[in-house]
Formats: sequence, structure tokens, C-alpha cells
Amino acid sequence: MAQGRGSAMFATVFLCMLMFMLHSEMAHAATYTVGDSGGWTFNVAGWPKGKRFRAGDTLVFNYSPAAHNLVAVNKVGYNTCTTPRGSKVYKTGKDQIKLVKGQNFFICSIAGHCQSGMKVAVTAI
Repeated sequence: MAQGRGSAMFATVFLCMLMFMLHSEMAHAATYTVGDSGGWTFNVAGWPKGKRFRAGDTLVFNYSPAAHNLVAVNKVGYNTCTTPRGSKVYKTGKDQIKLVKGQNFFICSIAGHCQSGMKVAVTAI
């Protein structure tokens, strides 16, 4: 019977440690507003400079949905200002995107907007 209690105690301690580690990871997640107070608009490509992003951080894109949109694209879509098949298009004006590890690319697909600098690339570690 003592061995059963020991196993239960070990499992309880292990679960507590796991929960603590998960909570600690989540506590490190940050939220960033793309373009800061200016929001998601033209010439935001340089906005990530000097910031350190982590997988799990959230980007908030604030914009007028009557004038803009937000599209999560791949590197080719970012470089060519095109929307690849299957790209996720957001239109709420208050979109929140959780970063994945590696490169994350976003553009506005309204004609001419991406070409005018309404695009941003963020690398998350």
C-alpha cells in the first residue's frame, strides 16, 4: 500500500511541476500592437525592428475594415505582395494573431497597399 501512495505522490508532484512550467511559459507571452498607436497602416514594414518576439506572442492589428484587411501569407506572398491560395484573410479591424516559431508574414491585399509598405514580417524564436 505504501508503494501506491508513493506513486500517487510522485504523479501529483510531477503534475504540479508541469502546470508550473506551462503557466510560466504562458506568463512570458507578450501582446504587441502592430504599428503601435498608428495601427496597421502604410509603412509598417520596419515596425518589428528592435523588438524580440517569441512563439506564442500575440500581434494585434488595428485598422479600418472599410479601408484595409489583413492576410497571413508565406514568404513568397510577402515578397511579391500576392495572396497565395489558402491564405487566411482577416477583416475585423481588430485581429489578433498568435505567432508561430519562425517567420510570420502579413500583408494587406487591397490593391496597391502592400506595395506601399502595408506589410510586416516577424520572426519569433
